[in-house]
Amino acid sequence: MKLTHQARIALVTGAGRGIGKAIAELLAADGLTVLCVSKNPESCGAVADAITASGGKAQAYPVDVANAEAVAQACSTILAQHETVDILINNAGITKDNLLIRMSDEEWHDVIATNLSSAFYWTRGLVRPMTRKRWGRIINIGSVVGRIGNSGQANYAAAKAGMHGFTMSLAREFASRNITANTIAPGFITTDMTEKLNEEQKSAIKKVVPLQRFGTTADIASLANYLASEDAGYVTGQVFSVDGGMAM
Repeated sequence: MKLTHQARIALVTGAGRGIGKAIAELLAADGLTVLCVSKNPESCGAVADAITASGGKAQAYPVDVANAEAVAQACSTILAQHETVDILINNAGITKDNLLIRMSDEEWHDVIATNLSSAFYWTRGLVRPMTRKRWGRIINIGSVVGRIGNSGQANYAAAKAGMHGFTMSLAREFASRNITANTIAPGFITTDMTEKLNEEQKSAIKKVVPLQRFGTTADIASLANYLASEDAGYVTGQVFSVDGGMAM
């Protein structure tokens, strides 16, 4: 099925690698202008350059998404250039795993700030023009861990569970303005994060995944592309698990 997209502008955080990169590339391939955000100017710049080189439209914005002032300044700059961002995809995320009794304040706060607070900063900074335009898509990238928990990831699980609740609140607040908000909750996806796992860890994970394999970034990007499209206008307030059946 060919998805329906208009000449929209999409912003993707964490676009320099993994899931964010795949989403940015797919949206651009479908004709959207994509604003690629990451803390590392080289990574988001490389993705934007590759999109442009392939005939798409993209710009890079190096921003520390955990810094409220930096995000506010970036939003001001972006809106001065583009007037509105139609599609916001809050994907940026980090892990700093540790057992709870060993977890430092820094490990807790850094993960909450990057994975959850950043979604609040970007949404607050960009949603007002969406309300005036009466059209918008907010897509938050959560995690299966936010639904079922995981040993050693209390910080990550809390941030992702918080994002799920954040999404449902946004859906209720902005429905009257024709703005949808949804969460995609990936399971174990083949990215540089999961590549840090050793073979024994990967084998143990696959045993608890009914499909007995890791997912791909394309699995997530295709759903994000649908939720960003005109076709998904009656879908809001949902958490979509893409996890091979883990959270059944």
